[in-house]
Amino acid sequence: MVKQSALLRSESSSLLLEVIDGALVIAHWGALLVGDLADVATASQVSIANSSWDHVQNPGIMRESSRGFLGRPTLSGHRSGRAWSTKFEVTKFYHVDNECSITFHDAFAELEILINFDMDTFGVITQSATVSNRGDSDYTLDEYIHWLPLPQEATQSLDFIGRWSNERQPQRRDIGVGSWARESREGRSGHNFSIADIALTAQTSFQSGAAWATSIAWSGNSIYLIERGFDGGQSMGAGELLLPGEVILAAGASYSAPAMVSVYSQQGLDGLSAAFHSHIRARSMHPQRPRPLTLNMWEALYFNHDEAAIRELVDVAAEIGIERVVLDDGWFHSRRNDRAGLGDWVIDSSVWPDGLKPIIKYINSKGIEFGLWFEGEMVNPDSDLYRAHPEWILHEGDRTPPLWRHQLVLDIAHEGAYNHVLEQTSAILEAHDIAYIKWDHNRVLVDAGHLGRPGVRSQTQAIYRLFAELKQRHPHLEIESCASGGARIDLGVIDYVDRFWTSDNNDALERQSIQRWSAQVIPPEMLGTHIGPTHGHQTGRTLELSMRATTALFGHAGIEWNITEATEQERAYLKSWATYYKSNRALLHGGTMIRVDYPDTHGYLHGVSAHDKSRAIFAYVQLRPTSVIHPAPLKFPGLDAKATYSVNAVYPAGKPRFMLVTPPQWMEGIKLSGSALANSGVAAPILAPANAFIIEITKI
Repeated sequence: MVKQSALLRSESSSLLLEVIDGALVIAHWGALLVGDLADVATASQVSIANSSWDHVQNPGIMRESSRGFLGRPTLSGHRSGRAWSTKFEVTKFYHVDNECSITFHDAFAELEILINFDMDTFGVITQSATVSNRGDSDYTLDEYIHWLPLPQEATQSLDFIGRWSNERQPQRRDIGVGSWARESREGRSGHNFSIADIALTAQTSFQSGAAWATSIAWSGNSIYLIERGFDGGQSMGAGELLLPGEVILAAGASYSAPAMVSVYSQQGLDGLSAAFHSHIRARSMHPQRPRPLTLNMWEALYFNHDEAAIRELVDVAAEIGIERVVLDDGWFHSRRNDRAGLGDWVIDSSVWPDGLKPIIKYINSKGIEFGLWFEGEMVNPDSDLYRAHPEWILHEGDRTPPLWRHQLVLDIAHEGAYNHVLEQTSAILEAHDIAYIKWDHNRVLVDAGHLGRPGVRSQTQAIYRLFAELKQRHPHLEIESCASGGARIDLGVIDYVDRFWTSDNNDALERQSIQRWSAQVIPPEMLGTHIGPTHGHQTGRTLELSMRATTALFGHAGIEWNITEATEQERAYLKSWATYYKSNRALLHGGTMIRVDYPDTHGYLHGVSAHDKSRAIFAYVQLRPTSVIHPAPLKFPGLDAKATYSVNAVYPAGKPRFMLVTPPQWMEGIKLSGSALANSGVAAPILAPANAFIIEITKI
């Protein structure tokens, strides 16, 4: 019998698949394998233990009880209580280059599964699956989870927790025997969504060590799992979290599971990020033109729309060098506060008696694009839409779900509701010169029924379809995904949007951590990073402009501030910073992100380096007071060790607040080798807490 196996490989990693006893076994996922691999699977066969199976079992990727597996299976389901246990056999095995497709069949359960693996040149694996009902009766699918094996040196896991205004905060823990699950049940990926699940060694850091990561490409309910069995085997998985009865496959019907995107790195957490970023940037739909410097007017206006005030804002924006202005919530029918109007996407003539065309024309005359805010998936009970169609909300039975921010969720999988949102939104876009929409999603989904059935999956598919249709009708339209800030940032919606609003929290000190970990998966050019007001609206904290500007530089930069209140000096700094951003965004948005393993917990040192190592821009951030007089030296990895570089401190938005008599001499300019910069570094100045500055490094 011809051996069926496939080796998918990149420059730094491998995935080895082999069919053994009719099951598909993943013999290896991790570091690059070379040489004769014919007996790798044989070499990994375990002993026959006391009080165990009489013969070695190979449960394979389907993890089935029928093949001796005692953990969580890949597929769970039944036919009215029958066909609850499966034993799939590989019936087709197709492998070419770095792609492999495997077909499984279970004659008794009358199911067929097609699983695809695709590894790109960056080592990123896209794993997809389709479950098909080949029987004559309905099959209830309870769960389908993608799994990959973990070696036992992966002793810790890293995932992310969060809440509104404090998204993607890391939590690291030891992997113990049992299952660790991170579920998101918000009906959107959510503030508490772990954008990736990462397994790593105890020694893994940003710059070094082994790490294995998975990210589910889905914007609805989801689950991440790490499981270690009492036999020592361990694995990680992810999938859609299905509500009871959400997927019942009729005869001949299929379920396509959201893809799991995975990567292995030997260069620590930054190695994972480099692979994810390269993978995302290689997509055909990835934003190509330079990311426009954006002014969002929400924190300048809130609901107090006034054309004269907006013109004044636009005048200052043009002076600074803003390239896009976004009119946020409050422009549409009856929207004077957050208690009314959602669902009625027509211009409020009481606020805009001449419509939006005059203000758009004025904005465009300054060489600035115009963007507009929508929240099309929601409806206020106090709206014309809800009064006409109360049945168009997600609901179960005759119940109305509890209000959240005075709103309910519109069932956009309902044809009438979908067409209403599509046509009203499209009509606004068709009638105006609108380059960009900020699409918000300000509440969770509960009791989310669609025509008597669970509706989270259909709702998620509907928003993908809506975004795709809007872009097809309006080919140059860009869409920002916002959900009370960063509650819908994931690898599912990313193929339909051009930008994510990272968090509603614009406090630069809090943003340092939020942006640091959001960029673990998402490249910086897709993360909205804005200069907030001097006195932060979310935390009440007052921060230096240099700190706020430095923080906002490392992403798709913008401003969220009533800049008419800025002083002349602040406006001059904003203009200088805007010029600096535009001059350097090709590097900031296309280079390799570097998060230095800085030894002092009071500070961050992070930046971005050109792929040819010709340039780098770093930021040194003082988060808290130092515990010693002199902070640890600043060391810069990722450079050409043999090259000589000029090193300069730069202040595009003014100097930070120092706590010293004289700064280190190098800050006036110095020349050092890449080796010296990486291994010896430069002295860190003593900054006041919540301050930061930029360091430019250029090859001579």
